[in-house]
Amino acid sequence: MAAVLPDQPARPENARQRPFSRKPVRWLLLALIIAIAAFFGFRYWADSRAYASTENAYVNTDRAEIAALVSGPVLKIHAAENQVVKAGQPLFDIDPRSYEVALEKARAQLQLATQSVSQQNAAIAAAEAQVAQREAELRNAQANFQRTERLKKQGFLSEQGGEAAATQVATATATLHAAQANLEQARSALGQTGSDNANVQVAQAAIEQAELDLKRTHVAAPADGVVTNMNLRPGEIVQPGVPLFVVVNNDHYWVDANFKETETQQIRPGEQASVEVDMYPGKTFHGVVESLSSGSGTAFSLLPPQNATGNWVKVTQRVPVRVRITDPDPRYPLRVGTTASVKVSLRSGESATSGR
Repeated sequence: MAAVLPDQPARPENARQRPFSRKPVRWLLLALIIAIAAFFGFRYWADSRAYASTENAYVNTDRAEIAALVSGPVLKIHAAENQVVKAGQPLFDIDPRSYEVALEKARAQLQLATQSVSQQNAAIAAAEAQVAQREAELRNAQANFQRTERLKKQGFLSEQGGEAAATQVATATATLHAAQANLEQARSALGQTGSDNANVQVAQAAIEQAELDLKRTHVAAPADGVVTNMNLRPGEIVQPGVPLFVVVNNDHYWVDANFKETETQQIRPGEQASVEVDMYPGKTFHGVVESLSSGSGTAFSLLPPQNATGNWVKVTQRVPVRVRITDPDPRYPLRVGTTASVKVSLRSGESATSGR
């Protein structure tokens, strides 16, 4: 009697084909990965030839350090920290009273100088009259001397009478010379007349300086911007030339991008650039290359590196490139010193060069 075998479970039809069906999928995935890698590799290679990029970049703008031009106590402050100001808007005032007094004193000095000129003019007029009188006396003495000489020849006058007439001529001549010397001295003391007089000009210059100092007690914003680092307090004594705070320009920004020295040979002024500021992810600003520095960043540092020792190691230097932002957006206000990424289009420079 034949043995009856137990029922075997049904085997799937594709059981034998499963090991073979995975190979095409693997090859397809591998080919896809290679294609993607090749695509991005080619794109990176093409971008490296068409663009120069760096993440070593910082936002910058014009900054005006505000300092007093005259000394004195601060009377009133018109601006606050981070306040937006316009050109000519008042920032602070210095107590003007001492400068008002100085102006009045300078005006009084001008009056004194004018009076002195008038007195000297009167002295000159008196000296001129004295000279005219002495000239008349000399003419009379000379005429008398001539008469005595004729009378002496005719025997009507003695020798003593002739000598007396000669003495009168000599005396009148000496007196005239003294009067002329006094006139020259008076004219020299006066110098130029009217507004051309030196003393009057000195007094007038003192008035102008006093007016300028008084005007400088009122300090205004030199340009549009934002007040920053404001630590000024009413009553504080300020000195000329000492920075008190800063007004940062808020409508003209650029980026100082530090490119490797091996990348700057293809960067030219006028090339287009894109700027991404780290504080605004996803926002791209447009810009244009304005200039390239004439040296590396370390060359102009306070203490440039000295590479004369034997343990010198060559390090690729960075050259600052200024990229002006052409489309600032009020919705994305930029901040000085914030970091950015810059990409410069080298092709735009080639087209601009060929167009010229």
